[in-house]
Amino acid sequence: MTRSLKKGPYVDQRLIKKIQDKKPGDKSVIKTWSRASSISPEMVGFTFGVHNGKDFISVYVTEEMVGHRLGEFSLTRKFTRHGGKMQKEIEMAAKQKELEAAKAAKTSAETKKK
Repeated sequence: MTRSLKKGPYVDQRLIKKIQDKKPGDKSVIKTWSRASSISPEMVGFTFGVHNGKDFISVYVTEEMVGHRLGEFSLTRKFTRHGGKMQKEIEMAAKQKELEAAKAAKTSAETKKK
C-alpha cells in the first residue's frame, strides 16, 4: 500500500537537517538508517550511505530517483550465483576464453607498433 496523499511523502526530518548544511554535488557521504524515506527533489546531487543491515551502500541521487525510497537502491540480500559443479566449469571455460582473447589482442597490438 502507498502512503495517503493527504499525508504526503515520508522524509526523515534528521535527513532534511543534514542536507540543509551541505551543497549539492558535495563528495561527502550522508549516512542514514532511514531506508523508508522518500527521495525528494532537494536530495538530488547528494550521496547517501544507506544502511542495508550490515554496512552502508553509497547511493548517488539523480532526478530519476525522485519519488522512490532510499531502501530501493540499497539491496539487503547478496546474490552469489546459481549452479554447482557444472556452473563452475562453464565459468572457468569462459574465463579461459577471455584470457586467450586478451593475449591475442595484446600480441596483435604489439605487431602493429613494429
